[in-house]
Amino acid sequence: MAQQEVLNGGAAEKAVVFTAVKPQLVVEAPKAGDAIEFYKSAFGAEELGRTLHPKRKADQELPLVLSAQLALAGTTVLVSDCTDDSAAPVKTAGTGCVLCLETEDVEAAVAKAVAAGAVAEGELAEGDGACCGGRVGKVKDPYGFTWLICSPAKKCAEAE
Repeated sequence: MAQQEVLNGGAAEKAVVFTAVKPQLVVEAPKAGDAIEFYKSAFGAEELGRTLHPKRKADQELPLVLSAQLALAGTTVLVSDCTDDSAAPVKTAGTGCVLCLETEDVEAAVAKAVAAGAVAEGELAEGDGACCGGRVGKVKDPYGFTWLICSPAKKCAEAE
């Protein structure tokens, strides 16, 4: 029988504990290598490792990136080429994902991303019109992903 623990006054299955969330950005093949360089240039990402698609490598075609791990803002982001391989987790590149980066200098971060090839979307927002009540800029990278560049979230006032 599964190990039990009491949760909110009732018995429940032992909770599953996740140790990390690693978003995976799937870009149009064969552009993952270019995307990796962009994320390094625009956001200061550090490449931790790269696995190439074994079939492409063996056939001496342009090797596709099966998975590259980037360290970015204290987390790991995976970047992959979109392939027609039936085992691929998604079949379309650059859809349905918005990533948020926090920084004290939103203007400089947006400018750096634009200089590296991103496109700024709209003006910087501030106050109630921005996420978390701070400053936020929005850029779209050359691979179709939207990045919100925000000042750190404001702490909620403690209830008295």
